[in-house]
Amino acid sequence: MTATTLNRLAPLSFVLIWSTGWIVARAIAPYADPLTFLAARYAFAGFCLAIFALAVAAPWPQRRADIGHGLVSGMLIHAIYLGGVWWAVANGVPAGMSALIAALQPILTAAFAPWLAGERIRSGHWIGIVLGFIGIVLVVTPKISSAEPGHLAAVLVPLAVNVAAMVSVTLGTFYQKRFVATADLRTATVVQYAGALILTIPAALLLEDMRLEWNAVTIGWMAWSVLAISIGAVALLLLLIRRGAVARAAALIYLVPPAAAVQAYFLFDETLTWVQVLGMALAAIGVWRATRG
Repeated sequence: MTATTLNRLAPLSFVLIWSTGWIVARAIAPYADPLTFLAARYAFAGFCLAIFALAVAAPWPQRRADIGHGLVSGMLIHAIYLGGVWWAVANGVPAGMSALIAALQPILTAAFAPWLAGERIRSGHWIGIVLGFIGIVLVVTPKISSAEPGHLAAVLVPLAVNVAAMVSVTLGTFYQKRFVATADLRTATVVQYAGALILTIPAALLLEDMRLEWNAVTIGWMAWSVLAISIGAVALLLLLIRRGAVARAAALIYLVPPAAAVQAYFLFDETLTWVQVLGMALAAIGVWRATRG
């Protein structure tokens, strides 16, 4: 596979695989606590990558600073972001509302890019970001409007956690670009998962009963989460951050909720209205505008 082909397939592959994370969160809810499941996922993924890195003699970080940067990056991108989103959904935030909050990341990224990454955001990119945001609103509005009015007040804390998670992955993207961009992807990701475990395990012990039932459902989704999401999709995300501008890479997040909605339609019989279909189309156009040239 040529570098050009890889660059073309990586964004689409990332969106399709990463969007299944919403499906996993819903599928395992009856059998596992979210942070406990994520801790096991990080441990398995880190172990598999470590074995692979040792087998191919991949270079490991040598300086303490490099190890520290990897740990911090893992805390921001994995532990706080995924842990915050999964915990918020498990504690009352509607999935559509959580997806909308996550979709605000490109807006925050674009706003911070000139100061934190020295990137110039063109007017065409801003148009794409706005179109993508409108599209996401249309996709998730039916789910949000179906929530009971009194339910919103009861999830203020989970909502705040969800917002903090979005801010965390935004900062983590910039941090990754600045401090971990030249590290070997295989060994750097192992260090990142170690950083994720440093935060996730204590949080699970403090907030959950550490419930994780091992059955066909959880084993199947754990295997997918480890191999496809934690290893495959994360490697693609780090590759996108390394090869492209931060704001354009973050704009791909716009396509994740629509992709998840399509999968939920086939797996859980969730219906799609014409408003949601229109929103998906606008989101796709917005991503094209925000990520071109």
